[in-house]
Amino acid sequence: MSNVKELFNGDGCKESLPLLQIAGEIAESIGIEAYVVGGFVRDLLMGKPLNDIDIMVVGDGINFAKHVSKALGIHKVVPFEKFGTALIPSQPIQIEIASARTESYDNHSRKPKQVIYTDLKGDLVRRDFTINAMAVDIRPNHFGNLYDPFEGIQDLQAKRLITPLDPNETFSEDPLRMMRGAYFASKLSFEIDDECLNSIKRQVKRIDIVSWERKTTELEKILKTPKPSIGLNILQETGLMKFVFPEIDNMVGLDQTSEWHHKDIYTHTMQVVDNAANLTNKMEIRFAALVHDIAKPHTRRIDPEKGYTFHGHSEVGARILKKVAKRMKFSNELRDYLVNLTLLHLRPIALVKGEVTDSAVRRVMVAAGDQIDDLITLCRADITTKNPNKVKQYLKNFDIVESKMANVNERDAMRVFQSPIRGKEIMDICGLTEGKIVGIIKKAIEEAILDGDIDNTYEEAKQFLIENKSTYL
Repeated sequence: MSNVKELFNGDGCKESLPLLQIAGEIAESIGIEAYVVGGFVRDLLMGKPLNDIDIMVVGDGINFAKHVSKALGIHKVVPFEKFGTALIPSQPIQIEIASARTESYDNHSRKPKQVIYTDLKGDLVRRDFTINAMAVDIRPNHFGNLYDPFEGIQDLQAKRLITPLDPNETFSEDPLRMMRGAYFASKLSFEIDDECLNSIKRQVKRIDIVSWERKTTELEKILKTPKPSIGLNILQETGLMKFVFPEIDNMVGLDQTSEWHHKDIYTHTMQVVDNAANLTNKMEIRFAALVHDIAKPHTRRIDPEKGYTFHGHSEVGARILKKVAKRMKFSNELRDYLVNLTLLHLRPIALVKGEVTDSAVRRVMVAAGDQIDDLITLCRADITTKNPNKVKQYLKNFDIVESKMANVNERDAMRVFQSPIRGKEIMDICGLTEGKIVGIIKKAIEEAILDGDIDNTYEEAKQFLIENKSTYL
């Protein structure tokens, strides 16, 4: 046992230290053991920012939480009686308090069928990895004492992920831990122990007992890491991807054209995801990078002259994503976002391969609406060619595209773009009643504006209608 009290004096502990001291004093006053555990201890030892506080007590966690919340002046505790845990919604740091416990599981569910209260070591042994199985005492007379029964510090130093128990037992009890291994490897740039990797490969089918909501959440967490391909490749190499996201698994081994140096679709996709991660912290854009070519395996054909083609893969991909979203329980907002960016992802790329006209830029802006900046970011990430001249030209053209979009008035007009002449006035001017022809005329006015033939003003739109109405009557 060692003492890490000095680590609490760092900048990352300024907000959490007073809370821990109060909780420690309460624990000592009522005669129970209290420790910070899990990710808090791991991040403390690594010098990383501390976000949430997880406190474990050897005793009644819910009762202890009520004492702590009262002392903090927070008059709300969210208890979870079945698990002996409670949440104190403190700001800016949330506090979770749990009773030391171990759990037993049914073979067909990751939900514990029995919770058994235990001591410090009994609680730590049930955790996913040794780097998360350490505890630091917060009682005043013991403050800073580190308990590391499974040599988690050594594994931190070795940048290794290994389970406290036999990995077969750890992963079988809660198969989501297999995905969490991929997440921590990606987040921390750690290696998963070979025995653990082999265990995941043997038990990969057990991931099916995990709800789609939890699998999707873990996938999103991987996408938020500095280099998401690390975690995604672990999912692929262990066989988890086939069960978590089979549409991505289907990309493996399918070559593309020489423009992309014969990278298979999967490898290209991983590079696009990492490119997106370098350009933005927005998880949704990174997710769009993961799925933008989701239909390429379905649309892949061989042309005698062009080589591999993927005609219509953006439209087919949008349809596939609607089914994927339903299966994986995406929110409606995420579903619509991914569908739209997948549908549009070729449009800006087509622009940068040719002449960048005002008309083409307007059309992309109208189609993308509020998502235009995200779409451009995705398309920049999609440049994976190794030809430096092509990269230079594409990026230069993207700069031209973005400069054409920079005018705020133009952007606002395109975001809510529609014909300045409304349907009723079209009917009055042309002597029409409601019908398909009104929509055709309205569309013609919009096309004239997008093509730059007339300005996006009521006066010019009306003049265009008067001059051309005979064409449609």
